[in-house]
Amino acid sequence: MATTNSITTTYSGEFAGQYISAALLSGSTLDNGLITIKPNIKFKEVIKKVSSDDIVKDATCDFDPTSTLTLTERILQPDYQQVNLQLCKSDFHNDWEAVQMGYSAFDSLPPSFADFLIGHVASKVAQRTEQSIWNGAAATAGQFGGFKELLLADADVTDVGAGAAVTAANAVEKLGLVVDGIGSSLYTSEDMFIYVSQNVARAYVRALGGFSVAATSNAGTDDKGTQWYNGGGLSFDGIKIAVANGLADNTMVAAEKSNLYFGTGLLSDHNEVKVIDMADIDGSQNVRVVMRFTAGVQYGIGSDIVLYS
Repeated sequence: MATTNSITTTYSGEFAGQYISAALLSGSTLDNGLITIKPNIKFKEVIKKVSSDDIVKDATCDFDPTSTLTLTERILQPDYQQVNLQLCKSDFHNDWEAVQMGYSAFDSLPPSFADFLIGHVASKVAQRTEQSIWNGAAATAGQFGGFKELLLADADVTDVGAGAAVTAANAVEKLGLVVDGIGSSLYTSEDMFIYVSQNVARAYVRALGGFSVAATSNAGTDDKGTQWYNGGGLSFDGIKIAVANGLADNTMVAAEKSNLYFGTGLLSDHNEVKVIDMADIDGSQNVRVVMRFTAGVQYGIGSDIVLYS
């Protein structure tokens, strides 16, 4: 089935030379290096987990191997995904960029539109990947199983919050539940993050402005009220907060960056959009837009993760 093209334009002066698309979620998790990226996975990669009991014992004159060492594994298997679009060049003949296609019957897409389309497709893929990393469902076409789906199925993960909505009035309390669920051996870990959805971040920022129920008696951070925040880093009880755009509302995950993995084949596949003019292949007026890439997530030790969902 061909891609449906809907071109609506009204000529009211010289074309400004720019196309505008709807605002897209940025792929913040990968762009900002918030989780561990494992490239060059052709099929699957085995993540080994090692656990042991108390290995330090009282010394004796003899070698006494009394400790227990347990090796288990998780499988990181990226899913194969693709983008396939097909445009007919004749749809652009009556558009105000038709002259850019050339005067020959063997024409091509308007160059400025082709450039825009490449960037637009790559951005949409980045948005979908961001959403799938955290909230993807393996059974849904165009998605892969995300962290939330994996963590909910693991009894070793510490679940807190019971899904209560996070507001400016209770943001500090709910973040406290997450921090209280972090094991004492992990609390001071340098790569420990609290990954939060956008609505949780907004609620926390407003609470720190001093105008929530929890802080009505002051003007917030630095006495600046709601103007205190200028987009910098956030933290709670000494733990860094990372805003994960793909997380569903009212969701938080506390975990070490080194315990969360994103797997793919070649990272460059996520930025490579092929525009193929079919005129020299099958004589048609069609132009195909193609992306192919792999993506998937996995974590290591479930007992080291706290989920508020």
